Amino acid sequence: MLPLNGLRVLEFTHAVMGPTTGLLLADMGAEVIHVEPPKGDSTRWLKGFGAGYFTFYSRNKKSLAVDLKSSQGIQIIHTLVSQADIVVENFGPGTMDRLGLGYAALSQLNESLIYCSLKGFLPGPYEHRHAMDEVVQMMGGLAYMTGRPGDPLRAGTSVIDITGGMFGFIGILLALHERHLTGKGKLVRSALFETTAFLMGQHMAYGAITQTPVPPMPARVSAWSIYRIFDTRDGGQVFVGVISEKHWERFCKAFGKQEWLENPELADNNRRIAAASWFLPQVEALLRTFDKADIMQRCEEAGIPFALIARPEDLFDDPQLNQNDSLLPVQLPDGRICKLPNFPLDYGGQRATLRASPPAIGAHTQEVLLAAGFTAEQIDAWKSEGIIAM
Repeated sequence: MLPLNGLRVLEFTHAVMGPTTGLLLADMGAEVIHVEPPKGDSTRWLKGFGAGYFTFYSRNKKSLAVDLKSSQGIQIIHTLVSQADIVVENFGPGTMDRLGLGYAALSQLNESLIYCSLKGFLPGPYEHRHAMDEVVQMMGGLAYMTGRPGDPLRAGTSVIDITGGMFGFIGILLALHERHLTGKGKLVRSALFETTAFLMGQHMAYGAITQTPVPPMPARVSAWSIYRIFDTRDGGQVFVGVISEKHWERFCKAFGKQEWLENPELADNNRRIAAASWFLPQVEALLRTFDKADIMQRCEEAGIPFALIARPEDLFDDPQLNQNDSLLPVQLPDGRICKLPNFPLDYGGQRATLRASPPAIGAHTQEVLLAAGFTAEQIDAWKSEGIIAM
């Protein structure tokens, strides 16, 4: 029994932000019904970096294929809403209202409905704008912080879509708690731009405290004297972080530099930062005399933070992920099985499981409609008219 078992969710989403919220709900046990057109969610056929969107964000969900531009399609949704707990949507501004599926309309059908609306912006001067992850990374300061000076760079994943979807999930959980007390539903909203601003909070505070321009991360003065990527003798790279005086002592012993422990200019973290102009080149030169595997072994044995520089495909064979149920065997569209990341939470010793791979278009249309009380004759008629697909 997962914590959200028994909850029914209608998901009107595409791409990443909305599907993330739906995925989190589904992984935690909710029945998530992904509503898509009879021809299918366009996310299914994205190319380039979008090729993995539908597969990753659609496990443990059902597919209801219905034409929302038809009166019969809206009738179907209204019936399902009356029986649902949660609606999640991330369509463009005003789209759900134009379809008659906004919160004002649907809350009249079900006063206990929790309605999660995911947009580019919360209410304000920008709320009419369309936004995407990369847009808000640029305007919210993340691209500036990620790139080198004068070269803004988006983060290497859809971090704002995903985090914004997580905030939507949090809002739903809060509304569920309140509903237990009041019996009433709630409109909750999350947005990309405000999510980006939240992630920039520590840097905004830095600017306020120091009264200086905030430098991009590659140009920052780190809080730690050794906290960076180092080249190795065999042409590899390793990240090493020395973040305490115990780490510093272990680092010097592990790499045979007792004289650094005896140098008063390196006696503590702040002095080592002050000595960075001559000290860091010596650390770089030292680590270039070791192979990557040797550095990692020494850091492991000394209890010093370290990391190889992994690529996404390296994670398939990661021993940590493979031994603690952090990868789930999901079926790809071509039938192959691929291990993809699980919900990253241990819930009382329990992990989420794969209950269903991403569904085919309309795979659950008949099941959902029969359970909602529609007759087989109605379903067959709607199918023949192209209102639904299954």
